[in-house]
Amino acid sequence: MVAGRGRAPSADGSEACEGGCTCRAVRYRMESSPLIVHGCHCRWCQRETGSAFATNALIETDRLTLLGEAPECVDTPSASGRGQAIFRCPSCRVAVWSRYGGFEPVRFVRVGTLDDPDRYPPGIHIYTSSKQPWVRLPEGVPAVTEYYDAKQVWSPESLARRAVYAAALRNT
Repeated sequence: MVAGRGRAPSADGSEACEGGCTCRAVRYRMESSPLIVHGCHCRWCQRETGSAFATNALIETDRLTLLGEAPECVDTPSASGRGQAIFRCPSCRVAVWSRYGGFEPVRFVRVGTLDDPDRYPPGIHIYTSSKQPWVRLPEGVPAVTEYYDAKQVWSPESLARRAVYAAALRNT
């Protein structure tokens, strides 16, 4: 591991990336690159983050390793009505990831909590119909007014990983 950069080789050959909360009690490692990174401009993310948008790296739950104290799960309402669980440090209260609608296989890691957040800019901007008017989206990055069909946006590798966790869900 390179000191201070949160990088180590992962099982799939990509570099793992570590992160955590402000007080460093909650620490975690993403064992591979994320499936995709969203820049979410919905009003719910704006309210929850106190910012113009949330940047979330989607990664399979089994590729997220807890290295420190366990975060506290805080159930909150969501626009879909299915709710979401926001996982926060019990000490400093920083949100490190979420689980949406009880969907166990994937976590939405808050990119800003990574030790090296520059590695994962949004691969798509979603819910741009409610983005702040002063936010300028970068050219060349897909942007959609609401959500999208993963088959049209995700990389072939990410779709293959998705098929694995979808098959596991069907077999449970």
